[in-house]
Amino acid sequence: MSFPPPLIIDLDGTLIKTDMLHESALRALRDRPVSLLRIPKWLAQGKAVLKQHLASSLVFDPESLPYNEELLCWLKQQKKEGRTLILCTASDRSIADAIGAHLGIFDEVMASDGNINLSGSHKADSLEARFGRGGFDYAGNSSVDLAVWRKARRAIVVNAKADLPSKAAECCEVETVFPPVKNGVRVWRRVLRMHQWMKNVLLFVPFIAGHQLNDMDTWLSLIVAFISFSLCASAVYIANDLFDLESDRQHARKRTRPFASGVVPIWNGVLLAPLLLLSSYLLAFFVGGAFIPWLTAYFLLTCAYSWGLKRLMLVDCLVLAILYTLRIIAGAAAAELILSFWLLAFSVFLFLSLAFVKRYAELEVQILSGKKKVHGRGYYTSDAPLIQTLGITAGYASVLVLALYLNSAQVLTLYQMPEIVWGAVPVMLFWVSWMWMQAHRGNMHDDPLVFAVKDKASLCAGVVFVAVLTLGTVMQPW
Repeated sequence: MSFPPPLIIDLDGTLIKTDMLHESALRALRDRPVSLLRIPKWLAQGKAVLKQHLASSLVFDPESLPYNEELLCWLKQQKKEGRTLILCTASDRSIADAIGAHLGIFDEVMASDGNINLSGSHKADSLEARFGRGGFDYAGNSSVDLAVWRKARRAIVVNAKADLPSKAAECCEVETVFPPVKNGVRVWRRVLRMHQWMKNVLLFVPFIAGHQLNDMDTWLSLIVAFISFSLCASAVYIANDLFDLESDRQHARKRTRPFASGVVPIWNGVLLAPLLLLSSYLLAFFVGGAFIPWLTAYFLLTCAYSWGLKRLMLVDCLVLAILYTLRIIAGAAAAELILSFWLLAFSVFLFLSLAFVKRYAELEVQILSGKKKVHGRGYYTSDAPLIQTLGITAGYASVLVLALYLNSAQVLTLYQMPEIVWGAVPVMLFWVSWMWMQAHRGNMHDDPLVFAVKDKASLCAGVVFVAVLTLGTVMQPW
């Protein structure tokens, strides 16, 4: 009885939909940025040395990695049929061993060891020396693997470009092809998080609140500012997703994000983020005025949040509230308006309440999954009741500020019928209470503003709120 030759499986881009070298470099950039200055020295000693140093302090959960499930199921079937499976990768041995031990289907693991970078021709030579020419089948995903297929019996092409199977067929027989998932417009919308751009509508709030709607030049400036802010936000969202890969993979919903799930390669995000940021600033120069400093403040604070502030208890919620408020400040700068103290105070308390809603909703998800500590955050699930109390208090404080504003002299100059504008107070009381009720019942989206624009009750409250302000503006006293 003859047995089939061993099946050799590549790791990066084949068994998993990511590249562990890229992930190691990103983790070093986030946790040990100074160490990146040593990369030229390590690289001068060889890629194997570079990989070993980057992997030495990498702590990751093999279970959470984005595996190619279709390939993995096929490999498990091959294992049941008695096939010898060998994981052979250019990634460092410490990483390969951890993944191999987790999966438990491999008879052996071959990997880079600090001396040899087991990739391309080095991998081909090692496998030929071990099993002989044509003495193994190989599963790979890139043109680098052509060197291995020239010495293999059969090729299994996984998650590759459209022309790779035909190139592999010139080297050896192609046994099977596992096609990649195509990245359509919807995927790139998720990469940019375009649904989050609706937050930047806050830029228009000072302009609308100041009753300056007839100024078309200001409208144009605000539209350009909106696009600039949105591109900047997308750049930061991409950076945040790249730095937060492991935490996202342990979250029930965030694990499907393009980078966390491996649908979009990490290097795409590394290139796209600075291009978006550059485009944002080019547009910001057209807006001029004090807009650029506030855009810069938003960018730097968001980076600080992604880099570490989001891991600090309470500080994270305060920063989120400030980031929302900065949109309003930037909008006032773009429109060349003086920002009202009342609008600023109202915004800070309201957005602080929404930040607590966001964190409370995340804690509720962790409670349902049986966890005591939120990964990558400074909270325990037992903190949820206190977060709820703080958030409701902040929300009602914003309504109190609104009520005090309606009793100020500014209202008399902006509204024909200030008495009607008082109707905004019960509307805000309802909406704040409604948002917290939905969070308490577990219905809240991770982002409360995204939830609000899809929630019928919130939309109705918004319509009534705008109607009350409009009537108070246009109606004449009785």
